[in-house]
Amino acid sequence: MKAVVIQEFGPPEGMEVVELPAPVPGEGQALVAVEATGVAGADVLIRSGALAAYGFKPGHIPGGEIAGTVTAVGPGADPAWVGRRVWAATGVGGGYAEQVAVPVTALHHLPGGLDAVDAVALGGAGVVAHFGLRHARFAPGESVLVRGAAGSLGIMTVQLAARQGASVVAVTTSSRERGERLRGLGATHVLDRSGGGDPDAPGTYDVIIDVVAGLGLPAFLTRLNPNGRMVVVGTVAGPPPADFGMELLTAFQRSLSFATFSAATVPEGERREVTAQQLAAASRGELAGVVHGVLPLERAVEAHRAMDAGEVFGRIVLTAAGS
Repeated sequence: MKAVVIQEFGPPEGMEVVELPAPVPGEGQALVAVEATGVAGADVLIRSGALAAYGFKPGHIPGGEIAGTVTAVGPGADPAWVGRRVWAATGVGGGYAEQVAVPVTALHHLPGGLDAVDAVALGGAGVVAHFGLRHARFAPGESVLVRGAAGSLGIMTVQLAARQGASVVAVTTSSRERGERLRGLGATHVLDRSGGGDPDAPGTYDVIIDVVAGLGLPAFLTRLNPNGRMVVVGTVAGPPPADFGMELLTAFQRSLSFATFSAATVPEGERREVTAQQLAAASRGELAGVVHGVLPLERAVEAHRAMDAGEVFGRIVLTAAGS
């Protein structure tokens, strides 16, 4: 089978399409013939080498989620899965391949009307957005700012905050065109990357969901209301300055809170329940995973170049032959 591996960490050109033996499903696993896999910000960070401290080695296959059809199961797995169309989380990698073996506990049946491409544009991002808002203790009627809203995670956060009754859903993004598309998904105010550009937008917010982090993070801590909460769910711009916490101490009497969030801390049963609910909602047209473009697996390098250039609105999806 074909798979994309990282031969050398750094620029996208360090990835290569190779032939590998097809995996054999082990105990409690299912073999999925992959139709689509999403290109996520985490894939880009891993490929760039920014997460080298986590032990990633050359030969790593990126891709944290797939959609396709189960073709076989291993010992101890329910054979009724064979032939079903599914979405599955693959963890920190493995998805950029024509076939993937995953635990059956990672499988979700794809509801009718939801194709593989739309499923991976929604799947993992929707779960992080849901629990990120919960981690921020967001309540209906509160104001929300989504910093870095043009990616799949930001887009899902905008939709969920609007559906859950936010009084304001402001976004930061890089262009007016992207801002208008975000308005169509539930945003009420569009700001530039620095947090300006809309004189009618609130100056401060109850909740900030930050997908960006980076050197600009401290300035957004000052945009929190008293008792406001910022939750960082992504670090596409890298880590914040080492002394960013001084903004919290300087504003001590405003009782501000800062947190990070990873879906890995959510019990598997809760993640499964929310994923199933969101896939069903997408099949009914109530949630939208925005697809920037669809490329064959062999063009993964091109997809990562677009990600590095900041050209992507939503998610690029790679399609595989599944054989």
